[in-house]
Amino acid sequence: MNLSFEVLQVLDAIDRTGTFASAAETLHKVPSSLTYLVQKLELDLGVKLFDRSGRRATLTHAGRVVVEEGRRLLQAAEDLECKAKRIEHGWESELRVAVDEIIPFELLWDHVRDFYELKLETRLHLSKEVLGGSWDALLTRRADLVVGAAGDPPPIPNLMAKPIGSLRHVFVVAADHPLASIQGPLTQDIVARHRAVAIGDTSRKLAPRTIALTENQEVLTVPTLDAKLAAQIRGLAAGTIPECLAAEPIARGELVQKEVLGMRHTTHFYLAWRGDETGKALCWWVDQLNRPNLIDEVVQQRMLNV
Repeated sequence: MNLSFEVLQVLDAIDRTGTFASAAETLHKVPSSLTYLVQKLELDLGVKLFDRSGRRATLTHAGRVVVEEGRRLLQAAEDLECKAKRIEHGWESELRVAVDEIIPFELLWDHVRDFYELKLETRLHLSKEVLGGSWDALLTRRADLVVGAAGDPPPIPNLMAKPIGSLRHVFVVAADHPLASIQGPLTQDIVARHRAVAIGDTSRKLAPRTIALTENQEVLTVPTLDAKLAAQIRGLAAGTIPECLAAEPIARGELVQKEVLGMRHTTHFYLAWRGDETGKALCWWVDQLNRPNLIDEVVQQRMLNV
């Protein structure tokens, strides 16, 4: 390989200082050694890097390209050194945080800002998961930390799971839906005769999870909570929704809450990660989010956004 970091540093110094002599002084070398390195590079590449027709050597167009691209390589090499040192001291080069659909990103932005102010250059990757997808993200290692993993934790090696609160769900239908006019509690058999709406579970390896669905029931699958709520308000399907999201549409008369016998009303949520992969960046995020009332904050934020 003809290009080396040494010669790129030489070219950078010559361009910045203006002369071979000044560059040599900056690099603590003799001018002749710089001249030799540049002439050898020009010979090896078959490209003139400097125009020597005048009193001072000036970069040719090819020389300017080499200097500018070389600076990017030098910066990348410096960044790589810094990353290696951070990793050696326990800071990850990348942290992948999976957030359950119930968690609004508004709860995370302040933490993201504070994290970047640490100037660690740990790349942060945020993603959304639904239902069992949060647990699945840990199992398949596409996430290092999950925020708001729903339901009972599955058997994942070295799993660490901290409860962050519970959320109440209510079964609601549009005011003109056939189930709205039925008096008294609904049985699950009656509910199963009508189309349900559910958010698609993002699991890839674990079996998908569902909430309040019965076998052979027709299901409309949507990608987000907002889409689920909209489908229910429009009378396209029935289903459960977090009580904090349903409260306002119920108050406006757009939705009717119905009791369903045997339906589970409460979902527990967790902050979860693998105990055998706890770098300093992961620990920082756990410290910020490990709050038993985090879901209460979610409820408040969701109600503000309705």
